[in-house]
This record gives sequence, structure tokens and C-alpha cells, in this order.
Amino acid sequence: MELLAIVAGITACVFLVQSIRAKGVIGQLRMELEARQNDLKSTEEGSAALNAELQRTLIELERFREVLDAEAEAARILGETRAERNQLLQQAQVKLAEAESRLKQAIADAEAEKVQIVSKGRAERDQLLQQAQLKVSQAESRLQQAVTDADKIIADAQARAQQVAGDALAAMGKAKHYADAAQAMKNVVEGYGDAYIVPTYNLLDDLAEEFGFTEAGQKLKAARDYTRFMVKAGRAAACDYVEANRRDTAVRFVVDAFNGKVDSILTRSKADNHGKLEQEIRDAAALVNLNGASFRNARITEEFMSARLEELRWAVTAKLLKDQEREEQRQLREQIREEEKARREFERAIKDAAKEEATLRKALEKAQEQVAAASAAERADFEARLALLQEQLQAAEDKNQRALSMAQQTRAGHVYIISNIGSFGEQVFKIGMTRRLEPLDRVRELGDASVPFEFDVHAMIFSDDAPGLEKQLHRHFLREQVNKVNPRKEFFRIGLPAIRAELEQLGVETQWTMSAKAIEYRETQRIEQQIIENPVIAAEWTRHQIEAEEAIEQVEEEALASA
Repeated sequence: MELLAIVAGITACVFLVQSIRAKGVIGQLRMELEARQNDLKSTEEGSAALNAELQRTLIELERFREVLDAEAEAARILGETRAERNQLLQQAQVKLAEAESRLKQAIADAEAEKVQIVSKGRAERDQLLQQAQLKVSQAESRLQQAVTDADKIIADAQARAQQVAGDALAAMGKAKHYADAAQAMKNVVEGYGDAYIVPTYNLLDDLAEEFGFTEAGQKLKAARDYTRFMVKAGRAAACDYVEANRRDTAVRFVVDAFNGKVDSILTRSKADNHGKLEQEIRDAAALVNLNGASFRNARITEEFMSARLEELRWAVTAKLLKDQEREEQRQLREQIREEEKARREFERAIKDAAKEEATLRKALEKAQEQVAAASAAERADFEARLALLQEQLQAAEDKNQRALSMAQQTRAGHVYIISNIGSFGEQVFKIGMTRRLEPLDRVRELGDASVPFEFDVHAMIFSDDAPGLEKQLHRHFLREQVNKVNPRKEFFRIGLPAIRAELEQLGVETQWTMSAKAIEYRETQRIEQQIIENPVIAAEWTRHQIEAEEAIEQVEEEALASA
């Protein structure tokens, strides 16, 4: 039907176009007819010709009669097409209304299904929540039952022990109770000193290498949650009152007193005071238990004290690990700075050596020209100068090649053995490594401000694998480390002959300075002795030091002003 409508429309358009063209031709012919009629009136001689022409024109117009009839046919077809189009449009509107109705019904069905699903989901959620609450309640009930059973077992054991030992057991318990209280009061009065210092690395024995302070912080949070649970569950303290109200009051008293003291102690936790704070917590429990004896033996339980000690353990561990990571970052930054200094030194040395080499080559070429042009008497002097320039050029080339080689080899460097008697005493040596082209610059930096005296250099060993050689020496003298806590400190308490023997065992040969000059330190000792013995020298030395300080301040002020 739609195709028929399209064909009818096209046919109507064709007839319409032909009709328009026919009307145009008719109008033109009529104008010609009028002109010829006028000519007929004005010219009788041409009337016959015009009549003949008019007759021929009328004959030609007979062909367009059908076109005029076609216009009427086109109008008829167009009317039928419009009627059919309106009918199709009405049918389409009906179908559209039906589709909209079906869509609205589908939306309504979907909304109803959604409401049903949501209701079902809420019901399932409520059911699961009830099941979870039931499981939690059952778990708490089992825990409480286990606690009750444990209390009963402990009570039965104590009762049996009381039956067997009688007064001896009670006396022993009281003796320990009073001994702990006495020791706690003694510690509070006299202080803790160094008696309770323990190695902090023991805290890390059960931790993996990748265990960081963040994980330790999570463990600390879990320990805190557990102590709060114990207080809530009534496991933090115990009391012999039968009346519930009085028992709860006494328990609350000792728990609040103990927790307040422990919280204050935990705020002072550091990486190096675990042993001292642990004893403080134990002493706090002993004193609280001593004061709680007046309230029918109100006391902190051993379990709760252990839980709070676990808090301390993780608090100290977290701080220790954080300090270690901070120290590792500091060491890394120091290594990066050292590598950057070495890189700049290599670049500067290569640049200076290339410049020196170019200068010497020019001087050598000039000397060669002078030798060629010199007389026999002058030639000897010029040849000597030429030989000297060749030696200097060879030295510059070697220096340039050495700097370039060290810059390319990331592990090449110097291992140094140095000491500082005035700062660290006899038989203490630092075994370190530097990649500087001038390794003594690194030694001078170490002695600038961190120590009161300069370091003495006993050996400076070049190695293609300086970090490896340094590590071998550190590993061999591990037990002789001065700092037994921080392995990154490179000081060792050992005789210099032992270090030399180990290097010879490794096949390393170098020049040694076995005695330490310690010039500044020995000069300082001599001045101190003179100051004690001679007041005049003391006054002169004081005046000299004041003048030196004033001169230093003036230089610093001038430097700041110029900057």
C-alpha cells in the first residue's frame, strides 16, 4: 500500500509538471496570435498568410488537449493519495497508542517486581543480620562460659592447694604481694636508672624483615581493643566482695587507677626504654593491688596486666621500626648525596684533565717546533723541556683516563681505615668506603663538625669493588662493632694489626700508617697541662681564643654581607 501511494505521488508530480509546461506554451502561442491579428488588421496583404499560420498553430495545439485532461487526472490521483495517506497515518497513530499502552504496562510490571525484590532483599538482610547477631551472642556466651569454667578451674586448684599447703600457700602469696609492692615503692623513690634496660632488638625477633611500623601500629590497635574488651567483660580486675554493687565499685577503682598510670607510661614509650617502662607497669600493678587490699583484696588480674604489657610491646616496636625506617631513609639520602658529590667530582676532574691535556699538547707542539728550529747549542735545553712536557701530558692523560674509568665503574672506590683517638679513644677504627676521586675529601668532611678532632688515616685502599670489600671487613669484624644496636655505624674496637692481617688474607696490598699522629689531640693535652701549671699561659691562651673567635665572626659577617 505504501509503494502504491509513492507511485501515485510520483505520477501526480509528473502530470503536474507537464500541465505547467503546457500552460506556458499556450500562453506564448496566444501572445503570438494576438500579435498576428494586429498585423492582419494593419496589413491586409498578410492576412491570408496569417490565417494559414493561425490554422497551423491551432492544429499544433490539438496535441496538448490530452495534457489538460491529464491535469485533472493528476488532481484526482493526488486526492486519492492524500486520502490513503490520512488513512495510513490514522492506522500508525492507533499502533503507536497500543505500543505506549504496552510500554506503560511493562513499566508498571517492572516497578512491581522491583518492589517485590527489594522487599525480599530486606527480608533476607534482616534474616542474615539476625543470624549474625545470634552467632555473636552465642560466641560471647561460649566465651563467658569458658571464662567461668577457667575461673572455676583456678578456684578449684587454689582450693586444693589450700587444702594441701594450708597457711603456707597463703603466706607465700602474701609475701610475694608485699615484696612486689616494696620493690615498686623503692623504684618510685630511687628511680629506675639503667637496671631495667633491655636490648630493643629482642622486640623484632618474631617479626619478618618486611614488617613495618604500619603493621606494628595495627597490632597496637588490636592490643588496645583487647584491653578494652577485657574491661567490658569484667576480666581486668577481681574482688572478694560478695555484694555486687560494692564489688563493682572496688573493681572500677583499681582498674581506673591502673589504667590511668599505664596510659601515662605509654605516652613516654620510645625505642630504647621498653625494659624500664615494663617495670613501671608492673610496679603500678603492685601498688594498685596493695592499695586495693583494703577493699576486700581488689586487684588487677595477671591477664589484664599482660594485655597492657602487650600494648607497651607493640608501641615500642612501632616506634623502633619507624626509627629504623627513618634511619634507612637518612642513610639513603646520605648515599645519594655522596654519589652526587662523586659524580660532580668526576665530571670536574674529567673537564680539568681535558683542559690540562689540551694546554700541554699545545705547549708540546710549540716545543717541538722550537726544537726543530733551534741551534745545536739550544737543542739540548729544548729537548729536556720537550721530555718534561711529554711526561706531564702522559700524567694528564692517565688522570683523565682514571677519572673516566671511575665514573663508568659504579662500584669502584676507596676503602679507608681511620681513627680518632681524641674522640673515640685507643683501638677504635672506622672502616668506610667512598667513591670520591679524592677520597681524603670525604675523611676531612667526617672530621669537620661532628667530632672535636681530625681523623688519622691509616690506610686508603683502591678497589674495583669497594662496597664488596667494605662488606667483607664489616662481616669479619662483626663482633667488634662499637655500636651493638645500629649495624650501620662503622666503628670497630679492634687492633690495627688485626685489620691489616685480614686485608692481607684477602690478598689486598696497600701502604699502612700504623701509628696515629692525633696532632690536635696531643697538642690539646699539652695545652691543658700548661694551663693547669702556669696561670700566665692560661691567660694568654684565653686571650688568643677570644681573638680567634672574633676574627671568625667577622669573616662570617663579611661573607653574609657579600652574599
